[in-house]
Amino acid sequence: FETGSQLCSYVGITPTIRESGSSVRGRSRISKVGNRKLRNLLFLCSFTACKHNKGCREIYERIVNKGKSKKLALIAVSNKLLKQAFAIAKSGNPYDASHISVLKLNN
Repeated sequence: FETGSQLCSYVGITPTIRESGSSVRGRSRISKVGNRKLRNLLFLCSFTACKHNKGCREIYERIVNKGKSKKLALIAVSNKLLKQAFAIAKSGNPYDASHISVLKLNN
């Protein structure tokens, strides 16, 4: 994978738009194309990440404060976790919470 977004698409946690022309507009959902067990594992990890990872906590709070559902916020946190893991693996540097700029390069 070249980018974190490609990895997220492969796993199946990216939103897909459901519409047909200009008249039929459905709610967007995650694609669910990838591995179900990996998606489930990321979702469960997002609970802990909301407590201990500052970047994930900020995303979760921002989405919930907009009035969106908590489950949608947890899926966004899962997406962020996967992108963080990708950035760490791609750069070869250990995770450092104070050095977020490395993680934002591949988002």
